[in-house]
Amino acid sequence: MAIQLSKGQRIDLTKQDPGLNSIGIGLGWDVKQFDGGQDFDLDASVFLLDASGKCRNEQDFIFYNNLASPDQSVVHTGDNRTGAGDGDDEKILVNLKQVSPQIEKIVVTVTIYDAEGRHQNFGQVLNAYVRLTNEESGSEVLRYDLGEDFSIETAVVFCELYRHNGEWKFAAVGSGYQGGLAALINAYGLQ
Repeated sequence: MAIQLSKGQRIDLTKQDPGLNSIGIGLGWDVKQFDGGQDFDLDASVFLLDASGKCRNEQDFIFYNNLASPDQSVVHTGDNRTGAGDGDDEKILVNLKQVSPQIEKIVVTVTIYDAEGRHQNFGQVLNAYVRLTNEESGSEVLRYDLGEDFSIETAVVFCELYRHNGEWKFAAVGSGYQGGLAALINAYGLQ
């Protein structure tokens, strides 16, 4: 049975499941029915951060145009441009033992493509969630349902995986930002 987390909660993945190594981070959402005339395209991105809280270089930014870290420890399985259907809309695979020792934090975000031009925001998104699975056993380890606390935000940090005293932990973040992907790129030290 998966653990259900709330915003701000943290869990020690290493203690929860000592053999946990190959994980999947499934992200899902639905879009409210409205007649804006434009399709919604939500995009998952991952920022690999060092001890300074910044990406070391552009290869530490994993997204639809850069699907894997150089060491293949973090892999984005591809862009779902419609979000249609049930289940995970996008997925990130992480091999915890393979992540560079220089990486202290893995930040998983979702942004709305061309949100400003299409007049779209996370206030129009329902049922957003992130779930972590053990890819070896296929079991769901934890789930965090983000709720509907957003209005004008165009980017959301769903969760973070981070190292603390050599152990991997998961934080349910759920923080929204204006400025879309560009704001996140700047926040994490890229241009």
